[in-house]
Amino acid sequence: MGALLLFILNAEIVVNGGGIKHEIFSGMSIGGDGLERLSYTGIPSYVFGALLIFLIVVFCVLGIPPQKRDFQLYMFVLCTLILSLFVWYQMISSHLEYLETGVTGYFLGFPTASAWQMYGIWLSSVPLISLYSIGFRRYVFSDSDEKEFNALLEKSRSNEK
Repeated sequence: MGALLLFILNAEIVVNGGGIKHEIFSGMSIGGDGLERLSYTGIPSYVFGALLIFLIVVFCVLGIPPQKRDFQLYMFVLCTLILSLFVWYQMISSHLEYLETGVTGYFLGFPTASAWQMYGIWLSSVPLISLYSIGFRRYVFSDSDEKEFNALLEKSRSNEK
């Protein structure tokens, strides 16, 4: 991921990539050529985002003690990863489609790519949130973990006296 980030950061600057000055409104700029901006960094940026999503899911799994990880957890997390990567792909591909054609659809008041960002990206994290919320006692901090913690806490308090 670091190599991808360095590659993206060292990309050559696209002429008018940050937009050009608006003819009428001085504080406004008109976007430059989006396809040209992405010609060099588009695929590495997409891969970086996909790897970042993968990393988030892996960190969620690593936050669960190894002895509590089971097949059901791995399948749930795999489905979450597939959903998140699907949403990421849809967001990027609909944006590229707009850049190529200049035409976009709308969903709940937003252009398609923005709608995938507004609704899809945030909703695709709901399974991980529910895993932590609903599966907290099963995967993160079980009743036996709490009893063990309370025993250690009591032992620590008795040693202080």
